[in-house]
Amino acid sequence: MKQHKLALLVALALQQIALSAHAQAGSAVKPEANLPEVKVTGERELPPTYNPPTAVSATKIEAPLRDIPQTVNVVPQSLLRDQGARSMEAVMKSVPGVGLSNGDGQRDQVTIRGFSAIADQFVDGFRDDALYFRDLANIEQVEVLKGPASVLYGRGSSGGLINRVTKKPGINKSEITAQVGSQDQRRGEFDLARNYSDSGVAFRVTGAIERADSYRDQQFLDREVLSPSLLFKLAPDTSLLLQAEHLSDRRVTDFGIPSFQGRPVNVPSGTYYGARNGRDVDYSQSDVTSAGFTLNHRFNSQLSLRNGFRYYDYALDRHNTLVGSVNETAQTASLTRGDVRRKENGFFNQTELTQKLNVAGMDHQILYGVELGKQNKDQFFVNRANAATVNLFNPQASAPTWVPATISAPNTFSEFKTSSAYLQDLVSFTEQWKALAGLRYDRFEQETTPAAGRTLQRADRVWSPRVGVVYQPARNFSYYVSVSKSFQPSGENFALAANNEQLAPEQTTNKEIGAKLDFFDGQASATASLFQLERTNIKFTDPATNRLVPIGTQRTNGVEFTFAGDLSGGWQIWSGYSYLDAKVTSSPAVDNSDNRAAFRNIPVQGKQATLTPKHSANLWLTKAFGNGLRAGAGVNYVDARFANPGNTVTLPGYMLVDAMLGYKLAGVDLQLNVNNLFDRKHIVSGHGSSPNLNTPGAPRSVQLTARYNF
Repeated sequence: MKQHKLALLVALALQQIALSAHAQAGSAVKPEANLPEVKVTGERELPPTYNPPTAVSATKIEAPLRDIPQTVNVVPQSLLRDQGARSMEAVMKSVPGVGLSNGDGQRDQVTIRGFSAIADQFVDGFRDDALYFRDLANIEQVEVLKGPASVLYGRGSSGGLINRVTKKPGINKSEITAQVGSQDQRRGEFDLARNYSDSGVAFRVTGAIERADSYRDQQFLDREVLSPSLLFKLAPDTSLLLQAEHLSDRRVTDFGIPSFQGRPVNVPSGTYYGARNGRDVDYSQSDVTSAGFTLNHRFNSQLSLRNGFRYYDYALDRHNTLVGSVNETAQTASLTRGDVRRKENGFFNQTELTQKLNVAGMDHQILYGVELGKQNKDQFFVNRANAATVNLFNPQASAPTWVPATISAPNTFSEFKTSSAYLQDLVSFTEQWKALAGLRYDRFEQETTPAAGRTLQRADRVWSPRVGVVYQPARNFSYYVSVSKSFQPSGENFALAANNEQLAPEQTTNKEIGAKLDFFDGQASATASLFQLERTNIKFTDPATNRLVPIGTQRTNGVEFTFAGDLSGGWQIWSGYSYLDAKVTSSPAVDNSDNRAAFRNIPVQGKQATLTPKHSANLWLTKAFGNGLRAGAGVNYVDARFANPGNTVTLPGYMLVDAMLGYKLAGVDLQLNVNNLFDRKHIVSGHGSSPNLNTPGAPRSVQLTARYNF
């Protein structure tokens, strides 16, 4: 009850801030006032603002956020830096409506508005669904598109998608960064950029090396990433961008801790339920290489063409130990030993024509698009249940010592093919009324060949629509209503199996109304949205058996608020609140993941979606004091969540406080970040289908960063 009251108090505080800003704006900005012009440009250095005015993810063209009839959260680089974010998990904790998953201890994974977004990762608008932890060294900003996005991106995107916008050539600024922190964390980072405008050539190379131990026993991190890019101005209206990236990441595959009597077991946050020699035998090694190009040509002021191509190669060598079951009477945990190897490669090509028209006094910005893609995904997967038994409260006292495993040949070979065409129109009927409408046709083909047995095949042909209307009584006020749909095929990101080959795609419909308000001459903005998402034919995969579990129909009714921007007196604010009532409304399934006899065969129907807090809120404030000194602090609140579909295990809610102090001296920018200032014990994430895979959050940690620009 106290947690719910706290969340409501935070929400009321955020609303009061927005109302106060509204009142100030009302006295300073008349209804007919003009906001600063939004200039849509290509490569450039973004200003250090908490309130980016545009986004590309929602429309595939850079458009003002106030013209988009859908919720888009743009996390700018200035916020990433001030909060000291080094991972996608750290980025997502500042986005309302997002729940955190441990991703099998080897990948970025979240829920968005109550729905798993395991395959909804993109980079510069290209699908990036390989299962790995991403780095932020080459990221300019992160855009989170809420609600279905199949109209532009194809399969997936029920609750939304995450699009990372990379740093690109075109600026004359370079930077080197050195960082040290708790648990022997060390990171070096560089960003070298030069623009030779006379010759029409620009380059940019970013990279990072990181080494760290962890608050989690056995855990470590070895990571390297390198991202070169080159821009050619072939003609005044033609440019060619070449990009590449290589990332190597090695760490312990950490599934977290089990549950006891309906809660995560009460052990120190570092307690590891795995091999005694986990660093050597419980690791995940990910290697990802990608390369691509973007060719832009402007025929005239009304017509422009873009062709983009991205190829990737991904390899995962994963070994893990996880808790398969718990015997509460004996107070023991049974361990499952697993080995996984994935090898993937594939490409996507997008050709898009943008046309500006004026028909009968109405301005149209039309996007015509075609996307072709092919992915090959080979997998070896084996689990050995009941491989060892350990003490529930002191697992390392009886932890096994494994012999390093040798991975054999893959046991499934999968091929995915995408062929699609899409059409979108952003139209201005009058200065006050605008609309965004789109339609995409997808043919998605899947074929899986097991090492033994028949080849499995499926082809889905799906239409994905979206329509939204925007009403702007003044330049700084936007109100909208929208409806959109998306689809998720049976396999989507994994191999087809006999139990899903004949299953139709999951379908999601989103209905949303909202408002976007600009204050202080456009320096700050508030958003509010009320929405309902409904998804049918939902399926989960049991991590212990790798079997498909049918769930049924899920509906999320929710509200989100944000207020962010640059205020007077050197203040900056980033804040958000979400309320999500995510519930399985229809399902024949029962949950047997809880090993307690009284909690077997629990009906899933009527239960809350896993890893989805009803209330979550965040507030971050910074202040520039002058003479190079700045400081910031923030609070992050997450309500209680359920660990398993039967809702028999609860992950307690938590509230964390972070702080930052920065000082710029002689060209060197020094910054000290303290996370979890009051050292609160908490569970940051879970798996979503098991009660026994829950990840403890980090205790208090300190991070010192030094940046030098030249």
